[in-house]
Amino acid sequence: MKLLVTGAAGFIGFHVSKKLLEKGHVVIGLDSINDYYSVDLKLARLSELGISSQNAQRYNEMTQSDTFSSFRFIRLKLEDRANLPDIFRNEKFDAVCNLAAQAGVRYSLENPEAYIDSNISGFLNVLECCRNFSIEHLVYASSSSVYGLNKKVPFETTDNVDNPISLYAATKKSNELMAHTYSHLFKFKTTGLRFFTVYGPWGRPDMAMFLFTKAILEGNPIKVFNNGKMERDFTYIDDIVIGVVKILEKKSSAKKENNKLYSVYNIGNNSSVKLMDFINAIEQKLNLIAKKEFLPMQPGDVQKTWANVNDLVKNYAYSPNTPIKKGVSEFIDWYKFFYNK
Repeated sequence: MKLLVTGAAGFIGFHVSKKLLEKGHVVIGLDSINDYYSVDLKLARLSELGISSQNAQRYNEMTQSDTFSSFRFIRLKLEDRANLPDIFRNEKFDAVCNLAAQAGVRYSLENPEAYIDSNISGFLNVLECCRNFSIEHLVYASSSSVYGLNKKVPFETTDNVDNPISLYAATKKSNELMAHTYSHLFKFKTTGLRFFTVYGPWGRPDMAMFLFTKAILEGNPIKVFNNGKMERDFTYIDDIVIGVVKILEKKSSAKKENNKLYSVYNIGNNSSVKLMDFINAIEQKLNLIAKKEFLPMQPGDVQKTWANVNDLVKNYAYSPNTPIKKGVSEFIDWYKFFYNK
């Protein structure tokens, strides 16, 4: 297939692009390469895909990969209404995988405008392009944060998600509503994926796995929110990628799926790990004890997440299953190598 992957310099987008290319698909990668976190890390990911730093930073210029003959990259914002339609018009994609977004729950308290620009205006631009250029299937990133203060666990896609507690979560819920509207009105398939705490090699520096590893190795204290009384459904990146690719590659028609053009799935490990057990796994791998600074719950945070993935198993015969110790070990091995620690 020929696919557009947005957020190709991001954590999940990079891994998804790499897997699709390894499987023989043609991929156009798109990313704004913003400075929400280390631009150098984003450029290093693109370098792994054969795009030089110099070429990656040229705005609105398509660059051919030196590693993958079926990969090209373009630096562009989703909200660029002038240039994004040209890419759709010229490339004629079979499907679109929209993983670009302004990420981060806590940052949405500081810079709310970035979330509206990218996650709302940008997503609308993607939907309009899918509508106008006959895209058969749009797969897009949602988030476990849409469940808000939901007390019922595990979280199911049938649960009420009308009470987000961060602007980031509100934009992701909005994406699902917008996708539903476009599927209904314009009859193309949309699939939203609610990711649960994704971690692994090449991960984001603002995520707990990265922050904890860096601080422990440098002898600095780690911030443990809600006094450690938190649980997360940690999902290893390879498991996420397998799920995304399976959904993109599935060829069954909407008719065979009871004419269901709009779908939303949880992608998580179907288990909840205590934060202190997660920290302990990092300590064991590093053979170091973390200095811990216990703090109250942060605004926008939730105490527990846990994904019910029965729908994913039913429709795609797939369930993430990487144990936390294995995933933590893989991340730390990468971190030490990448940062020469």
